[in-house]
Amino acid sequence: MTPVAFTSFTAPVAPVLTGKTVLITGASRGLGRAIALDCARHHANTLLLGRDVRRLEALADEIEQIGAPPATLIPFNLEGATVEDYGTISALIGEQFQKLEGLVLNAAVLGELAAIENYDPLQWARVFQVNVHSQFLLVQACLPVLRRADSSSVIFTSSGVGRQGRANWGAYAASKFALEGLMETLADEQAGVSSVRVNSLNPGPMRTRMRALAFPAEDPGTLPDPAAIAPYYSYLLSEASLGLHGQALTIPK
Repeated sequence: MTPVAFTSFTAPVAPVLTGKTVLITGASRGLGRAIALDCARHHANTLLLGRDVRRLEALADEIEQIGAPPATLIPFNLEGATVEDYGTISALIGEQFQKLEGLVLNAAVLGELAAIENYDPLQWARVFQVNVHSQFLLVQACLPVLRRADSSSVIFTSSGVGRQGRANWGAYAASKFALEGLMETLADEQAGVSSVRVNSLNPGPMRTRMRALAFPAEDPGTLPDPAAIAPYYSYLLSEASLGLHGQALTIPK
């Protein structure tokens, strides 16, 4: 599957997400928070997964204030969760919502920026646990409820360093390359046998805490706010994007 540019969607059409249930990881801050708010504004049932309970509660309050359906909070540690914990999430969705129309795999950690020869092995394992293994486990657990929907969408959040290797990006870059392989494999498995469509999306540089950690000397005022990126995710979650499957997409600068 050849990566394609997201150039046709520089101004995505307003998505229809009314009544759809969408799970967003890393929802407590940054891009995940912006995606959750955008989905809520389009009347989706938002399931907010993250570690910071206080921030999740504040986001849920904001969602309530805009008149959107009440958010469901899923406090969850992707680094330390067991396989059974992921099954519990799927069971919760099945009991409360019966099906899942959207899964946004957004949570990630940067790790250290260092050459491979100097990279700390424990830090490497931690990055892969959060950025790859947890995403595999969550997708695997949620596939049954995703398949119950007439149409559902899985979105992996990629990165430019997951498409073209770059010195000193270490485990983060390698983990994003692994996600691209996971996306393509899952997409090929679902093609023609289920209503689940699977894509990856490289959001590009934006004003987030992770970006500031990676580029401390950069002026954040030169970067787009995550709120400007979120509509692309909402588009991919909607049925307006039914023709996109197995694609490595990039938001144009």
